[in-house]
Amino acid sequence: MGTRERILDAAEQILRTRGVALATTKEIAQAAKVSEPTLYKYFEDKERLLLAVLKERLPGPARIPVQPGVGDVEDNLTELAHAALDFYQQSIPMLGALLADPKRMAAHRIAMNRHGGGPDKAATIFASYLRAEQAIDRISPGADPDAVAALLIGACFHTAFLRYYSEGPTATAAPRATAEALTRAVVRPLLPPSAPQG
Repeated sequence: MGTRERILDAAEQILRTRGVALATTKEIAQAAKVSEPTLYKYFEDKERLLLAVLKERLPGPARIPVQPGVGDVEDNLTELAHAALDFYQQSIPMLGALLADPKRMAAHRIAMNRHGGGPDKAATIFASYLRAEQAIDRISPGADPDAVAALLIGACFHTAFLRYYSEGPTATAAPRATAEALTRAVVRPLLPPSAPQG
């Protein structure tokens, strides 16, 4: 296994158990059995390392290859929602403590913006997909893609938070049926009566 992969493995484990607010690059480097300067050769700061863990190690909507005009709209959105549920459930313990420290949260926000990351990215993926489907008449022309994306993402986050809250770190991943129910409730009213199948 390469050095970068060892660092990501260590970072994922430590971020899951200690969160980004408490984890240090020093302890991540020690767990990966590399020096801290070596870690910084691969990741310029802790936020870049966190982004790599989120993008490469956790499931997420960005990793779901849905294409406008291909397949069923509701099924495609269910796949995105299922990935979002998993992503939020796994990332909540990594990021939760930041909310209690406004100074650290502000620094984190600035760094994530600099690296092109942040919590708004998932809603952008959903809204872009919906907008593209709307352009080819597979979503109602009166629908607001940004509002629909926010509703669906919000429902995913809320559901993932409740699962983590009630079951803790050992919570099982939400079944696909949960994503189906959320998608159906939010999206079905926006589909034309006979939405074309791809």
